[in-house]
Amino acid sequence: MVSKPNSNKQREIRHMRVRNKISGTAERPRLNVYRSLNNIYAQVIDDVAQNTIVSASTLDEEVKSKVNGTGNKEAARVVGELVAKRAIEKGIKEVVFDRGGYIYHGRVKELAEAAREAGLEF
Repeated sequence: MVSKPNSNKQREIRHMRVRNKISGTAERPRLNVYRSLNNIYAQVIDDVAQNTIVSASTLDEEVKSKVNGTGNKEAARVVGELVAKRAIEKGIKEVVFDRGGYIYHGRVKELAEAAREAGLEF
């Protein structure tokens, strides 16, 4: 009997299918989102040079001091604003959004909208 893969395995499969099509460059890096039960992480990545340019997460002291919990939409919004602010400081205004296989809903949507409002274009 073949067992059905769990939802995280299915997300990883979706993520790899999308990653085969999108890639970040130095001019337009990739804004990657990873979501766990308790935290949310965002990175701006240059795939050509294979390095992370900026990152932000709910583990940053800057974020923890502003929010009550770290696994909610409010925290995701603060992370989105912070990653956008850090990217703009590095001279990055345009990114490719990589939602990491998650549906564009809830915390992922809040992070993306906050990053857009803070000045990132994608």
